[in-house]
Amino acid sequence: MQTLACPDCDLLQSVPDLPPGGKASCARCGHALATGTAGPIGRPLALTIAALFLLIIANIDPLMDLSAVGRHASTTIIGGAYQMWLEGQQATAVVVGFCAVVAPAGYILFMLVVLLGAGRTPVPRWVGEMLRWADRMRPWSMVEVMMLGILVALIKIADLAKVEPGIGMAAVGVLMLLIPAIEVNFDPHAIWHRVTWVEPKSSPPIADDSAPGTSS
Repeated sequence: MQTLACPDCDLLQSVPDLPPGGKASCARCGHALATGTAGPIGRPLALTIAALFLLIIANIDPLMDLSAVGRHASTTIIGGAYQMWLEGQQATAVVVGFCAVVAPAGYILFMLVVLLGAGRTPVPRWVGEMLRWADRMRPWSMVEVMMLGILVALIKIADLAKVEPGIGMAAVGVLMLLIPAIEVNFDPHAIWHRVTWVEPKSSPPIADDSAPGTSS
């Protein structure tokens, strides 16, 4: 049993422990308060580790191979952003690099630290700070927008060159599904509830009656 405030109407209410897949809604406005998960750490941790490996593959393997009039070219996500920078599109290169590489990597790494830290007993308070940073990174992680842009580019250049999707594109496609899967299986309220916010106080020193200058 835990007490939660509704994010919409601020109504305080007690929410019982939920079974896996169960949902609790606000009694006044109907806003979803909590969702029961099979395990607050195990499944999200497995998905996060898989997402980390896919992110690495997506950034080291080519997204696609292009062949036209005897010339061949391929590029990665970072390589595409770097090429934009060289061609004078510095602002676009920075936005692409941040939203397609830095923000997804930051979100996945912060989630990995949160889930590993949440497995400790007691859960240290820095886990809460890492969870805040993961929440800040998530809106800027636009892997799905990048995938949409890749598909549009493929359609436009299909008549001009021979295009072969690379391993990097497959990794981006699976990563696009894994990040929402992490969010669905991760219950931040369960982690917040377990964080120890107050450090245990140390015991005060015991006065030594036998010290010089003391009298009974």
